[in-house]
Amino acid sequence: MTIEAYENLRQRGAKLAGGIGDLSRRACVYHHLYADSGGRNVFPLIAAHGALWAAGYFNMGIRAGKFLSLGQAFNEKRRCNLIKSLDEFADKFRDINRRVCAESYAIYHYTKIYGYSDAIEQVIGKDFLEIICQSHEASQLGLNFEKKSRAQLFFTFFHWEQENIVAPSINSAYEQFKWELIKSLALRPKIEFSYFGKSHALQFVNFSSKEERIVRGFQAYERAEQVGLDSVEEALSLYKVLPKEFILNPNKYFGAIETAIA
Repeated sequence: MTIEAYENLRQRGAKLAGGIGDLSRRACVYHHLYADSGGRNVFPLIAAHGALWAAGYFNMGIRAGKFLSLGQAFNEKRRCNLIKSLDEFADKFRDINRRVCAESYAIYHYTKIYGYSDAIEQVIGKDFLEIICQSHEASQLGLNFEKKSRAQLFFTFFHWEQENIVAPSINSAYEQFKWELIKSLALRPKIEFSYFGKSHALQFVNFSSKEERIVRGFQAYERAEQVGLDSVEEALSLYKVLPKEFILNPNKYFGAIETAIA
């Protein structure tokens, strides 16, 4: 198969990922990828938590920014510019999430449908291609995909999206954002996914560091394995963001999204 088939899946993934602010919808797409793999591909499950957590974090950040901008109450133009720059900064992160979702969908389904090919190897590399195809083969044969293999797939998937999508975009977003007070806070988020537990939050020192994001991402994965993947899946509802229809029947809800973009 040619790379054209992959591009078609990327376009479909982009439609499924929705608009820039549709973080809960993307969580549904991520969940579909996890469920379709039979729990073997854990990256999209953790990514679903990331999208849902980010929805609340962005809202909180925007509110905090508007409050802090009151210090410029006597300079309305300056205040409006600060708030606008914060909105644009947040949108860049939402767009990163959207692009990762679309790419995750394309990679998963391309490799599931076509397996090994030179075309996709050129996009994702040999190691990534081999381990994700192994997960598909295990799923098709009804075989277990042990933790060691799940960890390898997660790390390879996570490292690829950080290297190819997230890092360049995040670096650009921080460089262009000039509100230093908010910027300093945004560099040190405290990630609290709903399945972590009170003592397992991930406190960043520098979110713009790709190396730290990779370390923290793998810590989030390890915590998921400790808690149990079924519990991590159930914990998606705890953010109170997902539609009720999704909670009742995730497959049916995702099917409705697919129908809507047809």
